[in-house]
Amino acid sequence: MPRTGTCRPTHNTQAGRRFMPGVRAALAGLLALGLSAAQAALAAEPIRIGFTMSLTGGFASSGKPALLAMKLWEEDVNAKGGLLNRPVKLVYYDDQSNPASAPGLYAKLLDVDKVDLVLGPYGTNMTAPIMPVVMQHDMVLLGLVALNVNARFHYDKYFGMQALGSNPTVEYSRGIFDVAASQKAPPQTIAIVAADTEFSRNNADGARVNARRNGMKVVYDRTYPPNTSDFLSIMRAVAASAPDMVYVASYPPDSVGIVRATNEIGFQPKLFGGSMVGLQSANIKAQLGPLLNGVVTFENWLPVPTMNFPGIADLIRRYQARAATEGVDALGYFMPPPAYAYLQVLGEAVAGVGSLDQARLAEYLHTHSFSTVWGEIRFGPDGEWPKPRMIQVQFRDVRNNDIDQFKDPRTEIILDPPEYRTGNLIYPYAEARGR
Repeated sequence: MPRTGTCRPTHNTQAGRRFMPGVRAALAGLLALGLSAAQAALAAEPIRIGFTMSLTGGFASSGKPALLAMKLWEEDVNAKGGLLNRPVKLVYYDDQSNPASAPGLYAKLLDVDKVDLVLGPYGTNMTAPIMPVVMQHDMVLLGLVALNVNARFHYDKYFGMQALGSNPTVEYSRGIFDVAASQKAPPQTIAIVAADTEFSRNNADGARVNARRNGMKVVYDRTYPPNTSDFLSIMRAVAASAPDMVYVASYPPDSVGIVRATNEIGFQPKLFGGSMVGLQSANIKAQLGPLLNGVVTFENWLPVPTMNFPGIADLIRRYQARAATEGVDALGYFMPPPAYAYLQVLGEAVAGVGSLDQARLAEYLHTHSFSTVWGEIRFGPDGEWPKPRMIQVQFRDVRNNDIDQFKDPRTEIILDPPEYRTGNLIYPYAEARGR
């Protein structure tokens, strides 16, 4: 029969029990080491920042310089240890300047590439189509020089890198109209010419508001198809309406065609210009040369004392040193400042929050100001800047097709805002053309 009662432990069992605490300690140490290694591995994983950029197609003259500036930011941040003790990595695709391709590329960035943060592409036409995709993923989005895209969505995680204030559509052209109104014989009639795209239509809407505000009569108001290549008939029709002022809202290929057509037919209204994207590009400036004289348009930045923001001179120096080998805009005055700055803003928000939590990042962006190479930046309730700072300039004394002459700020005089002004408008247009 089996024995009953309590069994006494053997010598081996006692030794095993004495051994167990050591095993447990060793296992705990190994577990801690494993967790530490996992945490270190996680920390080494880069923070992936996803976006598209127009590297081919009609917007490439702006998109390619923007990308170089963004790469410079990536290098600068990683040289300082990255963000949250992790390196940063830019993950991007060429949207080919095609608005129809942008939503699918952003879905890929978010669903397949699993990026941690997203940035907007270049401009209004590319940014507006991606808004629903970003909103569905509840991600913070900084838009790059996009015009008033959030007016339709009112998305609380959108922030615009565009110096247009709380009323962007009107502000884009306000400065030109204010300068025109200050002349001794200000324009009384106006022609408005715009591409049939979201950016240009929004811009034309603002021009109409400013024209009415200044008591101007609109004598021509038409849009043209985005694929238009011959602008002679359009500008002849504009000239036939005999406007005192012509306001054009166009993208790079159109801007070149319109300037050439205006000169070819010898059309000289009192004031000619507008929101003509592309005229800020060094290559286009060199291509058009003296044909630019007298044209009034906008810029993002110029090398003048009033715009010597912290770090901007160093950025432009490093950008220009690499521009030739990268095959991009030789000057870098237009897109590099805002492109570098919107990554500065995003990086500062991540560092300030201490995480990648999208809701906390949005709150931080709404409640803080940011010192950047493009000046001090703060965002209002709808993600736009509370105070506008749209730079309006006039080309003058352009002598030839040499790019280097545009390093001299006297070829582009800042007319508005007053705190950045470097000279006054030469008026009428014919006088500036004849200098």
